[in-house]
Amino acid sequence: MPPRFDAHAHLAPARDLGRWLLLVVPLAIAVGIACAFFLWSLDFVTRIRFAQPNLLWLLPFAGVGISWLYLQYGAASEGGSNLLLDAIHHSDAENPDTSPLVPRRMAPLILLTTIVTHQFGGSAGREGTALQMGGALASAWGRFFDLKADETRVLLLCGLAAGFGGVFGTPLAGAVFALEFLMVGRLKTDAIFPCFLAAFVANWTVATIGVQHTLYAMAPLLAPRGDWLFAPHLAFKIAVAALFFGLAARLFIGANHRVGRFFHTAVPHPLWRPFWGGIVLIALTLLLGTRDYLGLGVLSQGSGAVTLVSAFQSGGADALSWFWKGLFTVITLGSGFKGGEVTPLFFIGATLGNTLAGPLHAPVDLMAGLGLLGVFAGATKTPLACTLLGIELFGAQNAPYFALACFLSLAWSGRGRIYQSQRGGEEKLTADERR
Repeated sequence: MPPRFDAHAHLAPARDLGRWLLLVVPLAIAVGIACAFFLWSLDFVTRIRFAQPNLLWLLPFAGVGISWLYLQYGAASEGGSNLLLDAIHHSDAENPDTSPLVPRRMAPLILLTTIVTHQFGGSAGREGTALQMGGALASAWGRFFDLKADETRVLLLCGLAAGFGGVFGTPLAGAVFALEFLMVGRLKTDAIFPCFLAAFVANWTVATIGVQHTLYAMAPLLAPRGDWLFAPHLAFKIAVAALFFGLAARLFIGANHRVGRFFHTAVPHPLWRPFWGGIVLIALTLLLGTRDYLGLGVLSQGSGAVTLVSAFQSGGADALSWFWKGLFTVITLGSGFKGGEVTPLFFIGATLGNTLAGPLHAPVDLMAGLGLLGVFAGATKTPLACTLLGIELFGAQNAPYFALACFLSLAWSGRGRIYQSQRGGEEKLTADERR
């Protein structure tokens, strides 16, 4: 007797696929539109800051305004990207049926306050804002459809993937980043299809609107597949550089947490933390005699400025550019201004790679690109996503070198994380560790 045809079992995968298409595509389009507006806004306010340099003197007062907004309207959103991670981790055994909640107002709050931070010269990135916008929109979308807890958590991951892929123009890396950074050393594979779909649709939306992403110049070193194995001297140089990339990531992580704790201890009232942080940033700017380490660090205020793009050229960075950008960033974020860490990490890594290229007698553009990827990989513990990021940003020809730099940098970066709510394996961070 032939086996009985089970229509329900055979049609279930198709129904699930259709359900995720209906859920994820509109969400990803919304996140893509938000990312496009955000990127356009950052470019707009940065150019205003270049044209009106006196805006820097208002940075402390802008910080007070940001802090006041969060005190009045965003106390539940203050956790930022860590709040999103906590919400996704909410699937612990003690809360298996409770849907994770992310405040809807997180999206407009982080968008507005990040733009204000950049308008007046704070040194911050954009990935944290994109992740939070994506997560907040995903949470609101899940509540609208009254999804189950597990489905809401997958939708939150889709929001993160869409935010990362949309803001950097790297959908492959965005999808894998959302799956990889949730738990150190483990890839959450049950959300692969929805996350890839979300990242690609968000990136397509940004491209369709016409917003351009930053372009980097790196000459391909590899010809036929496998040729990199015949350049052991270059692989050795990259291994040495990866040591410094990992140590730079470790230094940034430690400084970021310590500076944040210092401001919380030294300035008990949150309203005044960014005020004093802004004062310190102004003092550092005057001390160094340059504004290269303010803002995002991508656009140039004039010829000869150190930027993320200039780091790919010989002489495009000073020996300590990576250190100063890191210091400006940890003071900005630690004192209460808003934004992300990733673009500053790109800047730190690229300028450090530029500095190392000379002593190592290695190509400047290659070392800058490897630094960009390696420091980011060490700080976020996402070497696979960073390898894919390199392929999408620079091309696939040097992919073996990307992987070598990312995984070795991770090995030297220690156990610290910029996202304190990341978990390692089955580890659950205690309240003391998160503080």
